[in-house]
Amino acid sequence: MSTSPSTEDSAGASAASTTYRFPSGDPLADVYDPDTYLNGIPHAAFARLRSSDPVSWNDQRRCWTVTRYDDVSTVGRDYVTFTCTKGVTLEEMQGDELEARRSMQELDPPEHTRLRRLVNRGFTRRAVEAREGELRRLADDIVARAVAREEFDFAEEVSRKLPMRVVAALLGAPEEDAETLSAWADAMLGNADPEYTDFVIDKADTEEFRLLPFRSPATLEVFEYADALAAQRRRRPGDDLTSTLLSAAPDGSRLSTREFRNFFALLVAAGNDTTRYSTTTGMHALINNPEQLALLRRSVTEGDDSLLSRAVEEILRYATAVTHFRRTATEDTSLGSAEIRAGDRVVMWYASANFDEGRFLNPYRFDITRANAEHAAFGLHDPHLCLGAWLARLEIRLIFRSLLTRVDTISQSGPTSRLRSNFICGIKHLPVRVTLRTDRR
Repeated sequence: MSTSPSTEDSAGASAASTTYRFPSGDPLADVYDPDTYLNGIPHAAFARLRSSDPVSWNDQRRCWTVTRYDDVSTVGRDYVTFTCTKGVTLEEMQGDELEARRSMQELDPPEHTRLRRLVNRGFTRRAVEAREGELRRLADDIVARAVAREEFDFAEEVSRKLPMRVVAALLGAPEEDAETLSAWADAMLGNADPEYTDFVIDKADTEEFRLLPFRSPATLEVFEYADALAAQRRRRPGDDLTSTLLSAAPDGSRLSTREFRNFFALLVAAGNDTTRYSTTTGMHALINNPEQLALLRRSVTEGDDSLLSRAVEEILRYATAVTHFRRTATEDTSLGSAEIRAGDRVVMWYASANFDEGRFLNPYRFDITRANAEHAAFGLHDPHLCLGAWLARLEIRLIFRSLLTRVDTISQSGPTSRLRSNFICGIKHLPVRVTLRTDRR
């Protein structure tokens, strides 16, 4: 396959014709089947679609499959033609389900903007960087406890712990509740994985939960917890997101009980998984690319964070923890050669866009020196660009900085286990063995 990349790679190569090989795997794999992702992102299937049918109609799922970077960007930016209000996941919901489960995600501007503004100032780059000292202490504590054991599950003992301790702190929840919040997040976003829920979304009867976000009974426990925390904050407001959600918006309006509960559940769920699975995939990629690990370790131990920042972006691209989001066409339109009808569901596959040969040179190579090409891990020029993007970047950076200043070596000590999901892609168990540095001061 020959194509002309539109960005430079780490060596500064310009947009010249480059020959690529399709990745290994089944080019006919069903990218919508949760079981497919037990083997990771189905790169061969996405490569075939990008090459031969980049905006393709899936008759079984009754939706359009959008796989090229530029087309994903077009759909995400155009909220007038491609709306969020009919749902953002593959699930087709009835009107009462949509209303009961609606959060900021299922709203277009200006309604989306109104809700986002309530909490946006706490997630800006400046606000996140102001908390770096606090978050560094958390990361150092978590990493130090893990590596002291020398053999441990990196996903469970490191990647899983930091994000939810951070979310608990942001929400104003007690630190000891972080583990409970994380378990609820697993049950909600991991609703297709039997390790995390007894109500597997495509295998169990979940009709009684159809009015709950994520169609998950765990949401009831999150709602109960949110109500109790809200009652405390109404009596004694604090400098936390729960207090912010309960306060009046700039226009004087307040969130309804439903809006507050759904927003709280979204923050619990989303604050856990993107960072967690990206961090674990990044660790796995570094272990399997020892020259990259050695390069990063040398840079970090010398106190140079410039390469670490690049490495974080490559980890986010390479992991693409959130594989897709969906929109619905509001009118007849075209995308590439596809004629899309009003009411059609349109699925943006970030897991494909981030490996688009027309955008990234050698996209299947994990390269922490890659030039800062704009990846789609948080969306692309999208009003729904991930609220916690800067927070996720900082958490990943702090984990790897803390780890690589403490260990001499790190290797995989057992088989990995992946999440069963077509929405969140990642490694849920990564056994590792480390040797500690003896020269650390």
